[in-house]
Amino acid sequence: MAYQSFEQLHVLQRAIQLAEYVYRSVESMKRFSLKDQMERSSLSIPSNIAEGQERDAPKDFRRFLRIAKGSSGELRTQSLLSKRLGLLSEEAAEHIVNETREISAMIQGLIRSIDSKLGAKTSN
Repeated sequence: MAYQSFEQLHVLQRAIQLAEYVYRSVESMKRFSLKDQMERSSLSIPSNIAEGQERDAPKDFRRFLRIAKGSSGELRTQSLLSKRLGLLSEEAAEHIVNETREISAMIQGLIRSIDSKLGAKTSN
């Protein structure tokens, strides 16, 4: 692959920025369980990207990317629910939803890249 370390992955940098945004956006949220879950899912995205890349095995990296992509969908759902409940501003929810969509697309691109190098069928 063309990068030296996970820190150089643009998708990781975007995911870290998103996690920071989520932590700041939910800071005063009164529903602790939802706040905690949003923080956890936002942290899971960059953490799984980094862990998968550090394992230095393409199949492991692909598996951890899929987990990160799942966490992105989880965070998107939590943001939509938070907005509906009036716990998160419309602006913050829209930002999180848009970022999770873009990050998911970037992750899917990495998965396809790994699949093509492994000679595997491209998966969703």
